[in-house]
Amino acid sequence: MLAAAGAVLAGFLVAPLVRGLVARFAVPEGEPWCAACPLCGREVRLLPPGGRCPGCRGRLGAGPWSVELVVAAVAVAVARAADGPSAAALGWTALLGVVLGFVDARVRRLPYPLTLPLAGGVAVLLAVAALAEGRPGVLLRCLLVACTVGALLELAVWLGALGPGDSPLGFALGGLLGWFGWRAAAGGLLAAVVLAGLWASLRAAVELARRRPVRGLDVPVGPFLLLGALLAVLAG
Repeated sequence: MLAAAGAVLAGFLVAPLVRGLVARFAVPEGEPWCAACPLCGREVRLLPPGGRCPGCRGRLGAGPWSVELVVAAVAVAVARAADGPSAAALGWTALLGVVLGFVDARVRRLPYPLTLPLAGGVAVLLAVAALAEGRPGVLLRCLLVACTVGALLELAVWLGALGPGDSPLGFALGGLLGWFGWRAAAGGLLAAVVLAGLWASLRAAVELARRRPVRGLDVPVGPFLLLGALLAVLAG
């Protein structure tokens, strides 16, 4: 209970930063990053739970308390799944993963300024963890899993089934799941596919109930890749 309470507290402490990053990067393709409030010009860095600009009170980024609840839930899950040396890599993935999930859900894109630092941070932190545990050989498995998952998603990108940001996200998540083994990586990828399929089916059913066309239904894959990876780590 104390660990869970501490994780929730830590989640709420970083939530203003996460909100600020979501507001900054949740912009449509081709538009500049939102470095300042479009209404008053105040720099966007930290945002309160209501999601309003501290200067003009205009609405920015995600809905009220949505980020805080997700960050707290993910923090508890990471605290439960952390196995010591890999805790830093899990925390880094959780921090940027929540930002990427909200951004992809809002504007259907996974920006490289987020996915590349995620992949680089995971690589460095896992290398430190492997050396700390005296298991440098596990890094080869992490690299192989990362390349396999990244290549599979890149193939889907070439086929037009995914966006360009999904493959670097898959590379980062594959490297992290490689720490826990091939089974965890396969389980995480399978969970992502199943969850995305269920969400697409639900969306299609709702559109049909409203007598609207369902062709071209746009489903963000990033949040499901992240959720699948989290479930795989928890299951391990």
